[in-house]
Amino acid sequence: MRVFTDLSTLPAFQNAVITIGSFDGVHQGHRRILEQVKNLASQIGGESVIITFDPHPRTVLNPADKGFKLLTTTTEKIALLRDIGIDHVVVAPFSEAFARQSAAEYVESFLIRYFQPKFIVIGYDHRFGSGREGDISYLKKYESAAGFQVIEISAQEVDEITISSSKIRKALESADVVLANRLLGHPFSFNGRVVEGSRIGRTIGFPTANLELEDPHKIHLPEGIYAARVETNPAALYIGSRPTLSPNGKRVIEVHLIDFEGDLYGANITVDVLDYIRPDKKLENLDTLREQISADKTEILHRLQAMERPAMQSHPVSPMTYDAPQEDKQLPLVHHVVAIVILNYNTRRHLEQYLPSVVAYSQGAAIVVADNGSPDDSISFLQKHYPQITLLDLQQNWGFAEGYNRALQQVSADYYVILNSDVQVAPGWLEPVLKALKEDSALAVAQPKILAWRPDAGALHPTEPYQFEYAGAAGGWIDRLGYPFCRGRIFSQRELDYGQYDDPQECFWAAGAAFFIRADLYHQFGGFDGDYFAHNEEIDLCWRLKRAGYRVACIPDSVVWHLGGGTLEYENPRKVFLNFRNSLYSLLKNEPWSKLLWLLPARLLLDGLAGARFAAKKQYQAIWAIVRAHFSFYQNLSEVLIKRKHVALTIEKHRIGPETRQGIYPGSIILAHYLRRVKKFVQLSLPSDK
Repeated sequence: MRVFTDLSTLPAFQNAVITIGSFDGVHQGHRRILEQVKNLASQIGGESVIITFDPHPRTVLNPADKGFKLLTTTTEKIALLRDIGIDHVVVAPFSEAFARQSAAEYVESFLIRYFQPKFIVIGYDHRFGSGREGDISYLKKYESAAGFQVIEISAQEVDEITISSSKIRKALESADVVLANRLLGHPFSFNGRVVEGSRIGRTIGFPTANLELEDPHKIHLPEGIYAARVETNPAALYIGSRPTLSPNGKRVIEVHLIDFEGDLYGANITVDVLDYIRPDKKLENLDTLREQISADKTEILHRLQAMERPAMQSHPVSPMTYDAPQEDKQLPLVHHVVAIVILNYNTRRHLEQYLPSVVAYSQGAAIVVADNGSPDDSISFLQKHYPQITLLDLQQNWGFAEGYNRALQQVSADYYVILNSDVQVAPGWLEPVLKALKEDSALAVAQPKILAWRPDAGALHPTEPYQFEYAGAAGGWIDRLGYPFCRGRIFSQRELDYGQYDDPQECFWAAGAAFFIRADLYHQFGGFDGDYFAHNEEIDLCWRLKRAGYRVACIPDSVVWHLGGGTLEYENPRKVFLNFRNSLYSLLKNEPWSKLLWLLPARLLLDGLAGARFAAKKQYQAIWAIVRAHFSFYQNLSEVLIKRKHVALTIEKHRIGPETRQGIYPGSIILAHYLRRVKKFVQLSLPSDK
């Protein structure tokens, strides 16, 4: 990798793919963007170029902000980018004069003049130029004349990067180094020069190197003792004011390299911080200090050895394609009739509360937890308390849809039960649904009756009726315009369960919170659409199956309780965006062209009315989420059209009969609910009622 700090020395880049940003921390979120840049450069035979700035723009534009701290200095950032395999890093000098240039000057005199890019990969909210006048739309105006193409980093990815950075800083500020390192994807580290100290450590058998940090803006860890490494040497890191030796001493950073002999004075060293051991404390005398340091050393070596043990791994397995013959698939050695697969992301609290019921009432079924790169201690909790459960570590957050695709590639079973981590199950919950699936070969997907969880869930004699749960209730339906609702829930109106929907009934879709599906059909039909990330992916899969002649049903003899909104509130702007965008995706993939010609304009109008409803509730971020959903849909139109063709071929290949239409309301649920005041499913006029 080549590093440039002077723009006048830049070479003539060949087919440069550039991205611009501070990339502070070079954490997991950044790495997905950087891999995208690398892959794009490889595809066009070009060079990956990362443009960052020094000093950090915030230190120039707002020098009075003493609270701003960096996760990585420029030197540390460059080392991390080198490890990723970037071709070039340009550290552009940032100054007030640079910040004052107009948007046109920034594009023409900086980006085009020095980089001649073929692709510019930037966030949807990227701003540049004096007064932040330039944005992604402004940059795209140059595409044709300058010969480059702008690749937009989605709102989801940008938001995840921002959230990750914030979480990392909070974790470090609270000394939760393990969590910070998990989010970073590498150890938190700092560079420092070894300077002269008091040499007291030598007198008690623990010589330390006193460090002077390279950058004053580097984030500070809380005072205490940490497990660390310096290159390959295990080390004890001390941060504090040495209260045992000097009650009014200044804050120092000292590192003791365990079993190391040599002179480090004047050297620049990098310290990788791996775990927090204990807070700093005042001890009685040098003897007790020596004993405490010895105990700390033992604990540090124990922690470091534990980190080096190999993590629990699943059996390696080749990905299953939708058309691969069953006998050719490389499956794990153990095959199960039923596998309950729970996708977990950062919800250890849910596993602790709801997993016991799944273990107690799911005799004979394999239980698998697939962890989506959780930053909390979910994995260690499961390893300690549920060693009988199969654990798959997916390493990063793939979302609900792609997370399940990747997990189910590694699970061999006749039936999959996709279950949310915030679901409590009742005794005997598996048998009625499995019986229905075994007795009807055309039944592809089924769900239990899903009730809203409350503290007395599972009581034999509840004090009052349960509400149906928002995401599934007693079976999912859809109206003529593609808006979903449930038997027991219309929009936000949820009914109480008096047994009115206790008859098994074919529906249009089953809830992803408790989703039973034949494993062979899951793979033959390509599983969930990974581009959905989350929300509506179960409707899309059920729709494809129904088009091929299969059926979907709710079996209310089986009961579960779902917390609902446990991972993301129902009117969270992110959820609104995904619901509206993914619904449009499903329409384009599954509806005939003759209907889409009038349906898509109608949806534009009706989704606008939904925005007006959010405006009345002063939920302005939700309005913007709907706007972004429509923009995202049309930006990805060509990709969805390709999927539409693929879906049609898959359906014809695996068809068992004509499309099953049960579960489609022939009218508009919006008009029924808001104009006719229909609040209960039984109030709808359905074809079966006539």
